Amino acid sequence: MKTTVHLIKALSDETRLRILALLQDGELCVCDLMSVLQLPQSTVSRHLAYLRNAGWAEDRRQNKWMYYQLNRETSGLQKKLLTQLQEHLAQLAQIKNDRKKLQDYLASKKEQCC
Repeated sequence: MKTTVHLIKALSDETRLRILALLQDGELCVCDLMSVLQLPQSTVSRHLAYLRNAGWAEDRRQNKWMYYQLNRETSGLQKKLLTQLQEHLAQLAQIKNDRKKLQDYLASKKEQCC
């Protein structure tokens, strides 16, 4: 029961929902999320750690940079919730705006590392 509560509590924050929506298209660096969300590194990293600890995201380190993506090994409940979340969030103006910002940011960033 505690695992289920922790899993669902992770979804109770606007920033974490925005991060999940941005991660649905693939792996992102912390700096990518900072740029789109207009939040400091410490805030973004704290939310990412919460999502990772709850089982929503996974990370990898490349040199000094941390990259995050949606957890590929999710439970049945997570898969169902994520599907519903993605459908709902995709309709929200804030999420559409975030995704547009991310596309613009990544296009300008090109092949540069963080």
